Order: sequence, then C-alpha cells, then structure tokens
Amino acid sequence: MFVIPAIDLREGACVQLVGGSYEEERVRLDDPLEVAAGWARAGFTRVHVVDLDAATGRGSNAATVRAIVGEGSLEVQVGGGVRSTEAIRELLEAGAARVVVGTRALEEPKWLASAARLFRGRLIVAADVRGRQVVTRGWERGIARDVLEVVETLNAYPLAGVMVTAVHREGRMEGTDLELMGEAAARSKAPLYASGGITTMEELRTLATLGVHAAILGMALYTDALDARLVAEVFTQ
Repeated sequence: MFVIPAIDLREGACVQLVGGSYEEERVRLDDPLEVAAGWARAGFTRVHVVDLDAATGRGSNAATVRAIVGEGSLEVQVGGGVRSTEAIRELLEAGAARVVVGTRALEEPKWLASAARLFRGRLIVAADVRGRQVVTRGWERGIARDVLEVVETLNAYPLAGVMVTAVHREGRMEGTDLELMGEAAARSKAPLYASGGITTMEELRTLATLGVHAAILGMALYTDALDARLVAEVFTQ
C-alpha cells in the first residue's frame, strides 16, 4: 500500500482544514512547492494536490498546481474543481500522473463515461462522504446516495482508482472509518484510495490488510503525529 501526502491549496498556501470546514484551518504553510520538496526529501514518491478554492468556487490555485506538477521530482495526482474534459487534458499534458474528478463525475454519469473512455486509466473518482452519504461541490451539497452504492456503479468505468474520503473525520486526529474503507475496497474493482482522519501506523497497517491501494494523509503528517520518514519507508509500495 502507498501512503500519499496531501497538499491542499487555499489562497496560494498549503493548508489543512478540520472536518472540511473553511472556518477551521489548523495548518497554513506559505510555500507549497517547498512543502512538496519536503515530502520528496522524506522519501515519498507521490503527492495528492487539491485546489480547495476551485472545488468550492472561491477561486483558483492553477499556477501553483502547475508549478508542483512541473517540478518533476514527484508523481502528482491533482483534483479540486476539475469539471471539464479540457481541464483534465490540460492537467495531464502538464505532467499530472492522474486527475481526480468528483462533483461532475458523480452528478453526470454520461460525462464520466465519456471522460473515462477518453482518459482510460488516468482518472480517479472522488466520493467524499459524511457518514455514508456522498457530498459534492466542495462538501456543500449532499446527494441521496450511499457511498457503497456509488462505488459499485463506478465499476463500469476504466478508472485509475476510486477515492473515498471521510470528510467528517478529516483533520480531527480521531481515526478514519476502517469499516467503511474495508467495505469500499471490497466492492471496488478499481484501486481504492482512502482518506480522512487516518492517524496511526496501526490504522495504516489495517488499511493495507483490508485491500486499500493507497492512503492519503494530511493532518497526521503536518502535525508530526506520524513520523514522515518512517511512513515513507514502510508505505511506498
């Protein structure tokens, strides 16, 4: 199982939010490129970059995203407000390894089918959840679908992965929903990416045994609750 550090972008800075709330920002680092370089020095080979402003309609960090992607020392997957075929193409052409799509992919299955065929094996669909209910548009809108149902419908597409994020647990340092992640991994034909609240090495080992392909880590790394070098050493393959 891989562990992938998250670089969440807000107003040009790298931040960590609590519970997906813009009102609860716990970490702010002004140089996201240096953050990415730091994860590379720690031994990580991938980063997960999210433009929070684009996801929530508050703005864009496109220049910063392009700079991280273009730096070249890390494999980068990018998401946050990616809602057009052209946006996907531009990110891939800029050097992104994979692109994460959420809102439009979940709300418009015909568009997802077309994009998945066009960019076969390069898209990760993000299913953000509060409890078991899927939320979209920067976590502001709930749709009346259980996340496991959504995961099963995504088996029809040639995806690079499915990412399930327990938004209500993000940044709280209280652990993730291991039961949910295990069930999602079992039902998904695509590699399962788990995110939201992961805090301990024990949790990471459990996720690996549950068949999770990769874990996205944020607050636990940024606050040194987990030793980045140790995590990278154990979970980079």
